[in-house]
Amino acid sequence: MAVKKSFKKTLGKVSYRALVCTVFGGFLFASRGFFMGFNLFRGMFSSDLSIDLGTANTLIYVRGEGLVLDEPSVVAIAEDPQDGRKKIVAYGSQAKQMLGRTPGNLTTVRPMQDGVIADFKITSMMLKHFIHRVHRRKGFFRPAPRILVCVPSGATQVEKRAIRDAAEGAGGSEVFLIQEPMAAAIGAGIPVDEAYGSMVVDIGGGTSEVAVISLNGIVYSTSVRIGGDRFDSAIIDYVRRNFGIVIGVPTAERIKKEIGCAYPSSEIRELEVRGTNQQEGAPRSFSINSNEVLEALQEPLGGIVRAIKQALELTPPELAADVADRGIVLTGGGALLRDLDRLLMEETRLKVIIAEDPLTCVARGGGKVLELLDQRGVASFLMS
Repeated sequence: MAVKKSFKKTLGKVSYRALVCTVFGGFLFASRGFFMGFNLFRGMFSSDLSIDLGTANTLIYVRGEGLVLDEPSVVAIAEDPQDGRKKIVAYGSQAKQMLGRTPGNLTTVRPMQDGVIADFKITSMMLKHFIHRVHRRKGFFRPAPRILVCVPSGATQVEKRAIRDAAEGAGGSEVFLIQEPMAAAIGAGIPVDEAYGSMVVDIGGGTSEVAVISLNGIVYSTSVRIGGDRFDSAIIDYVRRNFGIVIGVPTAERIKKEIGCAYPSSEIRELEVRGTNQQEGAPRSFSINSNEVLEALQEPLGGIVRAIKQALELTPPELAADVADRGIVLTGGGALLRDLDRLLMEETRLKVIIAEDPLTCVARGGGKVLELLDQRGVASFLMS
């Protein structure tokens, strides 16, 4: 009889514990479901953003809508002649039109240099302006957005902290970071989740990122501070040395886009532009051809080639074999330099593919990650 009572007592304790565990577990499951549902519901009404905060351009992707903003990362600042106070008077395209044409009390600033923040205050204000511009398109209240920012793989902890702080200061409720080459690969349609090596080369305005990706992770990456800006400065230096003429960044950019090339061609293009004669200080027209531009670009192009060759040398053999099979994918504005793919094919003896719409790959890749944020939680390829 005593044994029977003891058994019932023990059974009661077990049942009680089971009941508690069941209720508590159900509560946790319900809570988890609630928060997942809340995140999904929140995502429907919040204009969460993916931002490619580039040296040359800032692109913004809105969740559920796609790419909605593509503006130069340029700000125009005016100084009040009365009290010397400075205020921003133009952003983006409007400010870029003023480059090299401003009066004494007006300056144009590019707050991003080499892919990272050079002027924190101005970058924050520029970012806030662009985000508010995106949100003004909406006719009703939306909560503060979650922001995913694409950053160079070579960014230091201090530089990443500055980018995170700038995004939070611009109104982000949560800020996530993703490495640019990962975002570029996703935007280019590379299957980054496969157990197969893929190489992406993202040539932006301030940096060139080279990365080998497999299983949602970056196996090897390097970032060199060479990009479209270095191409422009190389052209400016070449014209000054060989023609005795000073040109500005807008003229150098025009030369690069219209007749710039990375590989010798039988077709020689020519362009007439204007600059300032160094000795006389007077405006002067001159002609420059594509072969001369090719000569001007040898140094920065050589830096990109060396970075790619180093990446191939340091990639594990199995993944290097995958890259040899699949080829190298080019993204970023630099991918549009004429015959850059031919140069890289000759230097590496590998197939080189230019991604579709390479200028927007990083922003679109970040956008794809943003779309999956609630379904999968914080994806494994986001940076801490």
